[in-house]
Order: sequence, then C-alpha cells, then structure tokens
Amino acid sequence: MARGTQHRKRRPQANARMTPVPAGPRRPKRPAYEEQLFFGRLRTHAKWMFVFLALVFAGGFIFLGVGSGSTGIAQIVQNFFNGTSSTGASVSGLQKKVKEHPKDAAAWLALANKLQADHKLDDAATALTTYNKLRPKDSNALQQLAGIYLTRAQDWETLYQTSTARTSALSPTAVSPAPSSQLAQALNSVTDPLTTAVSSQTGAASQNEQSQVTTYLSDRVTVYQKLAKLNPNDATTQLALAQSASDANDSKTAITAYKAFLKLAPNDPAAAQAKSALKSLEGAAAAASQSSQVGGAKTQVINVP
Repeated sequence: MARGTQHRKRRPQANARMTPVPAGPRRPKRPAYEEQLFFGRLRTHAKWMFVFLALVFAGGFIFLGVGSGSTGIAQIVQNFFNGTSSTGASVSGLQKKVKEHPKDAAAWLALANKLQADHKLDDAATALTTYNKLRPKDSNALQQLAGIYLTRAQDWETLYQTSTARTSALSPTAVSPAPSSQLAQALNSVTDPLTTAVSSQTGAASQNEQSQVTTYLSDRVTVYQKLAKLNPNDATTQLALAQSASDANDSKTAITAYKAFLKLAPNDPAAAQAKSALKSLEGAAAAASQSSQVGGAKTQVINVP
C-alpha cells in the first residue's frame, strides 16, 4: 500500500496547468493616425507598389532625357514628325526662316553652319556671305568663310591634277622621226581625230577646273583683306593675308602684307620664312617690271621712223 501510494503521488494531475513560457517582445501597434496615411498604408499593405513607382519614375526620367544632356525620346519623336534632327533645325526649315526674315542674321548663320555640316560648301559660303553683310564685324564668320574657300580651291585643284593625269594617259607622247625627214613632215600633215577630240575635251575641262581654283583663292584673299581691315594690328591676320595672296598669285597684296607682318612681329618664329618669301616676291616683281620696260623700249625703237 505504501509503495502504490507513493507511485500515485509522482503522477501529474490531469487538470494540472503548464508553466507559461515567457513571450518575446511584442511589436508595438502603429498609431491609428499613421494607418490612415497613404505611404504608411503602402508600407503595411502594398510594399510592391514602391517597386512599381520606382520603375515609373525611372522610365519617366529616361523618356524625358532628364540629366542625360539630350532632349529625350519624346523630342526625338517630335523631331521625326517635324523633319528636324537632334543637332537642330533642318535645312529646309532654316531656308524657310531666312526667306521669311531675310534680315535675321542668326538664322543665316545657323543655315550656313547646317549646310557646312552637310558638306554643301558652296551653299554654305553663300549663306555666310549674306550673314557677313548683316554682321560685317564678325571676324569668326569671316575666318569660317575663308576656310570654306580654301577647301573648295583644294577640291578643284585635285580635279585639275586628275584631269591632267588623265590627259597624259590618253594622249601619250609618240616616238617621232627626225623633224627634217620626209616621214616627219608627212606625219605632221595628218591630223589624228582621236587625239584632237581627247585634247579638246580634256583641255576644256582642265581650263574650267583651273579657273575655279583661281576664283576661290581670289575670294579667300578678299575675305582676309576684310579681316585685316578689321584688325590692322593683328600680325597673324597679316601673315594669313600674305600667304593667301601668294597662293592666288597676287604678288602686290602679298608683298604689302608680308611687310606689315614683319613690322608688327619682327621676332615671330615665322619671321624668317616671311622674309624669304618677301625676298622672292620682290625679286620676281622686279624681274617682271624690268622685262616689261625692255619690251616697251623695243616697241618704241621699232616705231621710230
């Protein structure tokens, strides 16, 4: 009996309570006013909306081109329908603008820059000439025009050299007998129609190309004369005028400009080369003058009875 009683004492009672486990720290309940806020409710119930909003904002920035230095996709679409490009207005749009406002110097300059960018140099030179009439003291535009004239002269010079080489290839020098022989005399009396046609066509083309070179180089000299008039004490401008005049075979203008340059900048690194060029030009001019005087004297002696 004692053993059974002791065993029963060790059994837990059926209705005995378990020792409660201490609960962890509870999350404080949000205030009611915060639950009513828009972003507070988003944080609680729709956190994925933040991702959606971030994507929307990012897409908007890209579409509008914010911070990228460009005008955005919207502007590109607008340019497509308006006929313009990302670099500015179209040529047709600028041409229409200068036609409606012929005194708008800024429009003429924009048209000239656009035409030059499109490698339409002759049209660009025409637009720049009009701009210079409206803004005659813009030295930058004058230098730009001089650069265009030099480029066009080089283009025509290349064509001239090509024509000359083609003429030589199509009309090779034939081996001829001695000029005093009967065969040479007979050959000289015969005209080769192929050689005549080739010489005529290539000669006309070469003459036109050489004329274009001369015209553009002369126009370049005129531009530098305007620059020298705007800045008479600028040695660099005087040197550029001298070199452009020398290229155009305008010895008188080149000599005057070289002298002005040497007077303004006698110690310039280019002074030695300028002195050499000036000496050559003055020597050629003196020889030409002397030859002209001799020719005039001979004519005068012949006319004396």
